[in-house]
Amino acid sequence: MSSDRMEQNMQTETRPVIEEFVQKKIDEIRDQVGDGKALCALSGGVDSSVAAAIMSKAIGKNLTCLFVDTGLMRLNEGEEVRKMFEGHFDSNLIMIDAEERFLGKLAGVTNPETKRKIIGEEFIRVFEEEAKKIGSVDFLVQGTILSDIVESGTSGHALVKSHHNVGGLPDVIDFKEIIEPLRELYKDEVRAAGLALGLPKTHIERQPFPGPGLAIRVIGDVTKSKLDTLRQCDYIFRDEIAKAGLANKVWQYFAILTDLHSVGVKNNARAYGRMVALRAVNSTDAMTAEWVHLPYDVLGKASDRITNEVGDVTRVVYDITSKPPATIEWE
Repeated sequence: MSSDRMEQNMQTETRPVIEEFVQKKIDEIRDQVGDGKALCALSGGVDSSVAAAIMSKAIGKNLTCLFVDTGLMRLNEGEEVRKMFEGHFDSNLIMIDAEERFLGKLAGVTNPETKRKIIGEEFIRVFEEEAKKIGSVDFLVQGTILSDIVESGTSGHALVKSHHNVGGLPDVIDFKEIIEPLRELYKDEVRAAGLALGLPKTHIERQPFPGPGLAIRVIGDVTKSKLDTLRQCDYIFRDEIAKAGLANKVWQYFAILTDLHSVGVKNNARAYGRMVALRAVNSTDAMTAEWVHLPYDVLGKASDRITNEVGDVTRVVYDITSKPPATIEWE
């Protein structure tokens, strides 16, 4: 769905209801938290940003947002989050570097469900530690949305994958309550809520980014070297999409570092490098998605740049599978 169509749907069908929903949530949370303090997990994605905006409207300076750089983020993600936050929030922001910690926990892990559960638990432990530094924090805020709950196999649904903020949560959590302002909304409704809250359109229209980050876009075990390779490939693909004027016409697009190697030729010599997959899909609620028929020249430029600019990649392929039967992410 194009951004124009998406915005039209928000304005004519969803937004009036969403405005009522947002105000109701703000009032409910203000009553629930009172003079208490809350810590919000801020990833920089649409879901967590909209959740943080609702909380900020409700409790102001009693909210602290925590951005954890897990080492699993896209290129320049942290700085983009800082700029967005400083311009639109009346709350506190803490940014911490936890790359070594997360990569240490993920070392040697190849199973995607295990990755998600490790990341989910480690996020909670980081939040607990930071909450103690702040003082008495009873509430943890997450940007959980309805599709997260459905896919995680809760409420009578079959498990598709454990979202780190649902099925990945540990059994024991050192918070009085978890607040999830968006758990009743699908992705398109979350975007509408963001617009109703006055968040910048450029941020609301950002493509979704998974909570476990690039850990589930590196197939197999996760290392800093692989992540750095993937970051370069992903940046190039996103850059070519932007140059072609397609950034607001494709719902989600990204690179995946597969666990396959392929023979190629680099510098006039045999090379046995990595194979990267590119994926682009259109969706509204993330429950279903159609693969995008990107122009061949865009795919060609992205492939040429990746294989020329990223040293250990020798082959690029394009994923043409819709959801279902595939999921949007590979893991």
